[in-house]
Amino acid sequence: MTPGNGAPTLTIPAAFNGPDGSGNGGYSAGLLAAQLTAPGGPAVQVTLRNPPPLDRPLTVEGSSQEGLRLVDPTAEDRARLVAEAVTVDPLDPGLIPGGPVTVAEAEEARKRYGGLDAHPFPRCYSCGPERAAGDGLRLFAGRVRPGEGPDGVGNTVACTWEVRPEVDGGDGNAALAQVWAALDCPGGWSSDVSGRPIVLGRFTVQVLALPPVGSTQVVMGHLESVDGRKVHTASSLHDADGRPLALARATWIAIRT
Repeated sequence: MTPGNGAPTLTIPAAFNGPDGSGNGGYSAGLLAAQLTAPGGPAVQVTLRNPPPLDRPLTVEGSSQEGLRLVDPTAEDRARLVAEAVTVDPLDPGLIPGGPVTVAEAEEARKRYGGLDAHPFPRCYSCGPERAAGDGLRLFAGRVRPGEGPDGVGNTVACTWEVRPEVDGGDGNAALAQVWAALDCPGGWSSDVSGRPIVLGRFTVQVLALPPVGSTQVVMGHLESVDGRKVHTASSLHDADGRPLALARATWIAIRT
């Protein structure tokens, strides 16, 4: 959509929420990133400055050279800037230690998804267990390689993604923003989201290729470090043969309680 002043706009439909009342971080960031890149193009870093509002036009400012700003023209000054996006250097394809797991391993890991027992945002588009198939991605990333790490539970998670027709971008593949949404929550669930809820703050994604509708993909997340309220994670998307399709790094912010 384009308003009368000629500036492009983006609208995040209400169905694509993260926490109730605001946009899913990955999907929202992916919509903005699609203005700067395409599959096989450069990585994009999106910094979320305020919770993305739903169901109203947000203005896109800036250029591909200087970066983009997503602005809510109806908000007060401090809440006007929703997100910023810039292109960045490519991501390391080996960002998940140990490499990809198989489809069978990812399916088994789904049974260990922590959000099935306690979820701070159960209606999240990406990982909410209260969303039905076709209405949400239902990415239930559970622990793989248990016994890893000093605590014995490991810090890598995985799940399968059944790429359904509802995510089709119009070319028989998942839309770019859907891939960003798929990389979002599995990274977060490599930390203790149930015990310490977090929201996405910064997301850097490189999409190498789009997954075809009807395919089964594997999404993985890995906890890299925790620094006070900041949680740093990596995530990846690969096909059934282990071929990488997308890579991501994220910084999450723990919610003050």
